[in-house]
Amino acid sequence: MADTAEFDPDLIRSYKFPETTYTYTERDVVLYALGVGACARDALDVDELKYVYHEGGQQFVQVLPTFAALFSNGNLINLPGLQFDPRLLLHGQQYIELHKPFPSSACIYNKVSLAGLHDKGKAAILEIETKSYEKESGELLCMNRITFFLRGAGGFSKSSEPYSYSNYSTDKVSAVKIPESQPFMVFEDCTQPSQALLYRLAGDYNPLHSDPIVAKIAGFSRPILHGLCALGFAVRAIIKCLCRGDPNLVKNISARFLLHVYPGETLITEMWLEGLRVIYQVKVKERNQAVLSGYVDVHRLPSAS
Repeated sequence: MADTAEFDPDLIRSYKFPETTYTYTERDVVLYALGVGACARDALDVDELKYVYHEGGQQFVQVLPTFAALFSNGNLINLPGLQFDPRLLLHGQQYIELHKPFPSSACIYNKVSLAGLHDKGKAAILEIETKSYEKESGELLCMNRITFFLRGAGGFSKSSEPYSYSNYSTDKVSAVKIPESQPFMVFEDCTQPSQALLYRLAGDYNPLHSDPIVAKIAGFSRPILHGLCALGFAVRAIIKCLCRGDPNLVKNISARFLLHVYPGETLITEMWLEGLRVIYQVKVKERNQAVLSGYVDVHRLPSAS
């Protein structure tokens, strides 16, 4: 349990996050697309070549919507009043709201705020919201909301009623129920043994995903895949299967991270249609375990779907 004398929710709530910037180039976009498996099975894939190459004379590569997750400010180390063991931090959920397609290169500035803080007894739940704007135009591109589970940091409530704070409507990020019916669509994709080493070039250099010793200390037999990499695989599958390869049809993305993935394992993305919402669940084929679930809202579905 964290030292609750040093865990001060009021100090966290009153903290003003500094604005941050994130600059990316077309090379970063391509590296990200390759990191989430684009064109891995077929270098001539008509749905995915546009993410990594100027196919058919197009001027710019297209950007996958999950690239938005890279804009988020996930640094919690310097939050005042927050004491926790970073080795016990879990990335629980990710919500992405997309406002316009991303340019292939840009300078982004982020406005970061506290979205929620909850005392769950044995753990604290912290939610960070990041609104990302294109610096040149000032236009809002997207919003990320990340939920962190801080194991061992709970029990800081000063009254019998557990402390809970939210400054947003919970309906956007409520947990989805996986239908009992057969999926509308199923897509199988293989991650590569080097997948985490490739994805880390997007900027997440946590040694849990690359160092065998660190992974074993954390309780894993070998380095694990980034949760956001698995999410990239899932959303790419949905775009390919239900959006006829058009990434700009994606409106919102919600994900709940359930279990780790080892690089080299096979991901099976199951999809169900509920109007303009795609409910999805990702399973690891080799272990027959669900590792990720959530929904993707789309602006429309092509008639062929």
